Amino acid sequence: MSRETEKQRWQRNFADLLQELRVAQTGVQILFAFLLTLPFSAGFTKVTNFQKDAYVVSLLAAAAATAMIISPVAFHRALFRQGRKPELVRFAHRMATGGLAFMLVSMVSAVLLITDFILDRPIALLLSTVTGLWFLTFWVLLPFVRRNWGDDDDDEDDDSPVGQGD
Repeated sequence: MSRETEKQRWQRNFADLLQELRVAQTGVQILFAFLLTLPFSAGFTKVTNFQKDAYVVSLLAAAAATAMIISPVAFHRALFRQGRKPELVRFAHRMATGGLAFMLVSMVSAVLLITDFILDRPIALLLSTVTGLWFLTFWVLLPFVRRNWGDDDDDEDDDSPVGQGD
């Protein structure tokens, strides 16, 4: 069984990151588009100051997530054919992580906005907290707990860039 070269590994890591970013990018763009249209809906005039604040937090977090998740594309364009794939992979990894954090804030804030609009505030806060914990469970806790899956498999060392927990 042949081992991949370091260059091939960086190429594979970059391709893997791009696939992950495509999924996240679609989700954050849909959320951002929804948030951009919300103030123009008829019922938005009835929101409270608290709901407006939740909306602004959600909107700005979605904008930040969008910028961070798309930024590796611009970075790639700037570094194209310069042989700087390791730098690009490290940057894309950081941007994806930051983008997911902003997406979490945006999603929880959007849930808070909507549930506070249709339900009593204590229930809205409870449901938003549960939503945040749910996302943290799947995006942080489970990956952290299971980060050593396959440690016995020396042939597969593919999920993180060199120097990022390999």
